[in-house]
Amino acid sequence: MTERRAILSGSTFEEQIGYARAVVDGDWVHVSGTTGFDYATMTISDDVVEQAEQCLRNIGAALAEAGCGFSDVVRVRYLLPEREDFEPCWPVLRKVFGEVRPAATMMVCGLSDPRMKIEIEVYARHRSLRIEAVHGENMLREWQYVHNAIVPPAAMSLDEARERLGRYRLENAYLGDRLVGCSTVRPPQGEEAVATVIARVLPEYRRRGFGAALYERGLAYARVLGAKGVETCVLAANGDGLRFAEKCGFVEAERYVLDGESDLWVDLRLG
Repeated sequence: MTERRAILSGSTFEEQIGYARAVVDGDWVHVSGTTGFDYATMTISDDVVEQAEQCLRNIGAALAEAGCGFSDVVRVRYLLPEREDFEPCWPVLRKVFGEVRPAATMMVCGLSDPRMKIEIEVYARHRSLRIEAVHGENMLREWQYVHNAIVPPAAMSLDEARERLGRYRLENAYLGDRLVGCSTVRPPQGEEAVATVIARVLPEYRRRGFGAALYERGLAYARVLGAKGVETCVLAANGDGLRFAEKCGFVEAERYVLDGESDLWVDLRLG
């Protein structure tokens, strides 16, 4: 059955009229016509460019909750009461969509509130995430790049990465041909047969479900290896990583500093 999920922003309009900010329907994400209201305060600027910027912030938040981003947008529709207000917004729109190049339509029409000067509606489609075991020098260099970008205090040389590849399961995640993350699965150790699963996602691709996909795949592989327990390790300074691990059910077990170093690390155990 195709997944259908409503995403709410907290806008009073959604409650009063009876609609969702966005609807996820399988691979598709339909974002409702979105105006320049700041939904936290239900205030709106008098300036059309500022309204356009707020529209895009609101849309970006909905897309992120749906697990995708502006790069996944395939169609956008702009609605404005005044034709001459559109061109001043072009630099803002180009900054977001200039490389994405979605199909687009601009319409001149009345909006439901005279304070509204622009409304933006988008359709996006999830791209398939591809996760592959590391093999060959090029993939190993990609794995090394993500690892070192996420945990610079533990940056490793290519020779060290090769040594890891000989002992652990290393995987890379790609969105199309773009590298978005990597993972490490250390086999079960000790009497408790505890495996370590570490997922890393580059900052620009976070909050889109990629970390969850890497974790789920890593956990499945750890269980195939006979793991009875699972741990992960996160640099304490990586707030996104800690929050994500806790969201996945991991509970902090220990904080420590390695000998001769100053960076704080956190070990977490899957509850």
